[in-house]
Amino acid sequence: MLTIDWIVLIGTLIFIVSYGSYKTRGSKNVQDYIKGGDDTKWWTIGLSVMATQASAITFLSTPGQAFHDGMGFVQFYFGLPIAMIIICMVFIPIYHRLKVYTAYEYLESRFDQKTRTLTAVLFLIQRGLAAGITIFAPAIILSAVLGWHLTTLTILIGVLVIIYTVSGGTKAVNVTQKQQMAVIFIGMFAAFFLIISYLPDNITFTNALEIAGASGKLDILDFSFDFDNRYTFWSGMIGGTFLALSYFGTDQSQVQRYLSGKDVRTSQMGLIFNGLLKVPMQFFILLVGVMVFVFYQFNYSPLNFNPAATNAVHNSEYSAQYQNLEEEHREIQLQKHQRTLQYAANSETASEDKFKAEMLQFNAAEMAKREEARNYIEGLKKDVETNDKDYVFLHFILNNLPRGLIGLLLAVILSAAMSSTASELNALSTTTVIDLYKRNISQKPDQHYLKASKWFTLGWGVIAIGFASLADLYDNLIQLVNIIGSIFYGNVLGIFLLAFFVKYVKSNSVFIAAIITQVAIIIIFKMDIMPYLWLNLAGCGLVMGLALMLQAIMQPANN
Repeated sequence: MLTIDWIVLIGTLIFIVSYGSYKTRGSKNVQDYIKGGDDTKWWTIGLSVMATQASAITFLSTPGQAFHDGMGFVQFYFGLPIAMIIICMVFIPIYHRLKVYTAYEYLESRFDQKTRTLTAVLFLIQRGLAAGITIFAPAIILSAVLGWHLTTLTILIGVLVIIYTVSGGTKAVNVTQKQQMAVIFIGMFAAFFLIISYLPDNITFTNALEIAGASGKLDILDFSFDFDNRYTFWSGMIGGTFLALSYFGTDQSQVQRYLSGKDVRTSQMGLIFNGLLKVPMQFFILLVGVMVFVFYQFNYSPLNFNPAATNAVHNSEYSAQYQNLEEEHREIQLQKHQRTLQYAANSETASEDKFKAEMLQFNAAEMAKREEARNYIEGLKKDVETNDKDYVFLHFILNNLPRGLIGLLLAVILSAAMSSTASELNALSTTTVIDLYKRNISQKPDQHYLKASKWFTLGWGVIAIGFASLADLYDNLIQLVNIIGSIFYGNVLGIFLLAFFVKYVKSNSVFIAAIITQVAIIIIFKMDIMPYLWLNLAGCGLVMGLALMLQAIMQPANN
């Protein structure tokens, strides 16, 4: 990175942090700090909800997901608009009518304190883990740019987010997320159009789509009922709906965003706004990843996109073997480049099937070389990530974008990380103070809880940094964060659905059913019985079924 990139990057981040701290300084009470004064506009709610979900993981991992596996991941979001409508019709009116600070307050009025506490604790566990991952994601970026240790960077990034989140609470999160989403949209559109401009002169956008399609990257819809396939139309519509219902309806990091609206209509409009934009936004980000794939059909790509892994193996006893592997990989890419240009110059319908078959062979050979490279890296037995999906877009940014725009794209990813992490810390603090601390100690003045909220925000920030320091890339960060949510969300959603719609089920039945369900879902995940998206439906159905059965057994008791 050159000086101009550092100026753009640091300037953008300083502006966002300073603006958020300045605009929201001096929260006078818990109402201002936690709910932002109940005066947030609907478009701010919509952008804040979107920014909370669109963490650095979205802009770091999603293009890499598309690069390797194509556009099919977009099916994951198909259930989101359905969930938005249900939440607007059922969840929001109840939350506003009861004037709650957190979603879990409602469960005490419907069931009892222990059920409220259990759901709050389940939220704190999964969201605390997720907060660590959202800090870890941007640390990867700066580690690749600066060569610094990941732990050092997670601490620096965590501290930066803690500053304005502790300072301004919910309003600071909402205010800064508008600027962050503006930076994100500008940066991603700029990257997309630059990728298209970097393609050879005779390769149009239509040609690029044909090339991507020939490699299977545009296979968007999968109507199969194959349980071995994580992303199908049905898993998105059914499992995705339940995941979105759980996340947007019961996760305090999202509920707190729309509870800051002045009335029901404002909150509903904010969520509908998010529902209309979210799927197109994810489609576009995946398309950016596909265009990066097309770009690398005409330009050399490394065997492994993680620069630390490449440097490590080049400085090891495997250096000579790895260099030979790189030469073989380069030869495959050269042949693929020549064949792709030939097809684009003489594109005929009759040759499409032949070209597709050839591209699949080239891609299979290339993937085999990448797997060999990963084996060499794993053989080092060093603390180096072999999974490089999350480095694909970063590699493209650092090696191909104009000076100045590199700083902007890094600011995009870091802004997304800051916005999502700030929302999570804000929600973790709120849930801890309202559902655990305030509920279980003697009444104190309002200023006491305001100070407690800030201290718990700081505390959760430290815990998130600790989780981030222990994280790894798993298969892909965006999958990891959704897997964590899926393990817990279905159970919590089932508890809320019982509370809303099954009035005769009482607290003891729900509490016991929730504990059994959570243990069962963890076992199901560990045994890899079903794709993670279906865990939401399984958890929701299991807790509701068990609660109904237990209630029938316990009916004579007065619970």
